[in-house]
Amino acid sequence: MSTSKENPSLKNTVPLQVPAKSLKPTKRNTIAHDFGQGLSEETVLSQEGDGQLLEASKLLRQGVQQQQAGDLNTAMKSLEQSLVLFQAVGDFQKQGQVLSLLALVAYTVGDYKNTISYSQQCLSLTKDTSNAFIKMQVLSHLGNAYRHLNDYDKAIQCLEECLKITQQKQDKRSQVATLNNLGLVYKALGSVARAIEYQEQSLKIVQELQDRCGEEQVLKNLGNAWYALDNYPNAIAYYEKCVLLSRSLNNLRSAIHVLKNLGNAYYATGDYAKAIVYYQERLQLARELQDKRSEEQSLGSLGVACEALSDYAKAITYYEERLLLARAMKDRRSQEQALANLKLACYAIGNYAKAMQYQDWKSTNS
Repeated sequence: MSTSKENPSLKNTVPLQVPAKSLKPTKRNTIAHDFGQGLSEETVLSQEGDGQLLEASKLLRQGVQQQQAGDLNTAMKSLEQSLVLFQAVGDFQKQGQVLSLLALVAYTVGDYKNTISYSQQCLSLTKDTSNAFIKMQVLSHLGNAYRHLNDYDKAIQCLEECLKITQQKQDKRSQVATLNNLGLVYKALGSVARAIEYQEQSLKIVQELQDRCGEEQVLKNLGNAWYALDNYPNAIAYYEKCVLLSRSLNNLRSAIHVLKNLGNAYYATGDYAKAIVYYQERLQLARELQDKRSEEQSLGSLGVACEALSDYAKAITYYEERLLLARAMKDRRSQEQALANLKLACYAIGNYAKAMQYQDWKSTNS
């Protein structure tokens, strides 16, 4: 098959150099576009009879299904094979679709440099076409990747261009994502008030759409933004709505993180009793999910909150539990923190002998 139609801009395509075991979704507050939703059977499956084209289309469809199923390593391999075949037959439109998906996989695993590389190659192929959907998605991933690399000017430029397309196409779901993600850029820049403006717009639209998963993420981000402004009452209001929604969606991993923020916000207001309620809720959830790190953190937070209420007996109990767990986890830093807290709590109640025991234990194991 002739390769005379191959676009020279794709000669430097770099496959993702990420070990298979590390191809796991990276946690972040971004709302990411999913290209799979825009790839219909008619789009993915070629109607032509060329063998290479049919095989390439089959691999593209597999890649979409694998990406949506979370099988990122297999998806990457399918898409890279598909890209090579579409390049061989000179199908620029399909190359753009594959590159957009590769950008999505790269972003999902936190490979932001390759996200940018794939996205830029995709845009070079689609700049003279009317495929607004692909452009919108790729601009979104570009903006998000630039934010993670602290290139905020480029991030804003890409996301604002993306927002214009979403508004022109009246694509409300993509508006939700873009407004939320613009808010994240401005928060990173320190323009928190502007970040809140964008995310409030995002919240309004996502509630209209009754997209509860999207609403959960926007509520969390709004809570974080108000927390950054030290406006704890507003932060608490959004966090509490978010936790209720997380639990109703059975998104318990998300609930664990928001419960920590809720406890910290109440602690910052001086409402230590309420902080303890949320720290305890987080502790219980962490144990149910066997999340040792969140359990260890919760025990430390509970100890500090109990100390704030001068309930040193309970604080010591929590610190001792944290110490045992940290030892089991072989987390030296957490062990040292727990021992320091135990020593101070014992001094506070006048139990100097026990305080010295913890001091001796620390010296022996240092």
